[in-house]
Amino acid sequence: MILSIRANNYLVYSDEVELSLRADMKIKRMITNTVPVGNLHVLKSVGVYGANNVGKTCLIRAIQSIKNVLLSFAAEVPANLFTGSSICSLGITFTEGERIFSYDFKFNSERDNGISPGFVYEKFSERKVDGYGNESYMTIFLKDAIKQEYSFPGDRAVEELMKSIAVNNILIYTINTEKYASVNEIKNILRDCAEKIEIIDLNNIPLGKTIQLLKDEKTDKSKVVELIKHADLDVEDYHYVKPDVVNLPVQPIQGVPQEVVLQAQTLATDMCCLMSNHRGKDVPSLVYDSTGTKKIAALASYIIEALEKGKILVVDELDSSLHFKLTRAIVSLFNNELNKEAQLIFTVHDITLLECQKLFCKDQIWFAEKENGLAYLYSLDDFTAQDGVRAENDIAALYRKGVLGAVPEPDLISVILKEAK
Repeated sequence: MILSIRANNYLVYSDEVELSLRADMKIKRMITNTVPVGNLHVLKSVGVYGANNVGKTCLIRAIQSIKNVLLSFAAEVPANLFTGSSICSLGITFTEGERIFSYDFKFNSERDNGISPGFVYEKFSERKVDGYGNESYMTIFLKDAIKQEYSFPGDRAVEELMKSIAVNNILIYTINTEKYASVNEIKNILRDCAEKIEIIDLNNIPLGKTIQLLKDEKTDKSKVVELIKHADLDVEDYHYVKPDVVNLPVQPIQGVPQEVVLQAQTLATDMCCLMSNHRGKDVPSLVYDSTGTKKIAALASYIIEALEKGKILVVDELDSSLHFKLTRAIVSLFNNELNKEAQLIFTVHDITLLECQKLFCKDQIWFAEKENGLAYLYSLDDFTAQDGVRAENDIAALYRKGVLGAVPEPDLISVILKEAK
């Protein structure tokens, strides 16, 4: 599970921001919304509110960049355009069973002050707790090409090797892990974390996973289909039918690899083969169903897989085209006491979620804000009784009034009524 995400000089973030999923155990009103790991608790869900273009999606992209780097999918990590520095940093703290690890890296997108482009800094460490409950992080390895500092206490041979390897890639993909078991163990821990993260943008309706699940004759589709049926009261069944036309010729597109065109064509065909059943009649979901129904059909496979396999589901615009009760029901699935390790991190605008005091603890509600060009994150838990914010308050009303910040004040009528010059 993710314990925190950090970003600095990344996209819209010029200063360091951190999203924490470490539960504030002073608040024990909703203990079922957390998972115990050692002497701390991890939140099962976190929602991020805020106006448009203040950094919510950039937070999602930071998680995506971390995943891509750990799986060696990304060649570059975008830095902030306005700070003058080409070096950005990202970090993640996560659980692995009862252990807690932290990984941070810095990426230089261009030659900056004589520093070579690439991953110029990495630090991987593990949380340790002494007999008095005090915590610290023990460094497993450090690679700092900027300060020329290298440390790998568990394997001196690797430490010496780190001084001579290139910095354009991260350690676990630079050193031969078949030869060095200590690096291979780190690689497995980091990759396992990355592979458990699923990131989706509901604006793009990612139906691919649901299609593959429905196409596979060996998989159990019942839970996904039941979730779709419960979300749309008019849907009696949801399934995939084999296309009548097979081996369609691939139409070439200049500059686009043939396999990419084929994948797009196959997905388009598959989407036409999704059928929803209404009052006993099969109809093409792509044509007949609403945008909201298509989105819940896309979400269904991700939700079921996350809950069954203990994955981390990250969703941008969770409430997009979904009824507020449906959004609330999805969050409730992750907060449920039967969920032991799955997580949900999402951005949202729907303030009706804030009206449900039995759904969230204060530390599960976050806000993104931008002031004088500076984007930052903060939690509802940062507000105290002295600020006029208590757990029993109407949080939605406070948010509407602007007491919590992160609310736009659009004066659109002035655009229409503005006098012609």
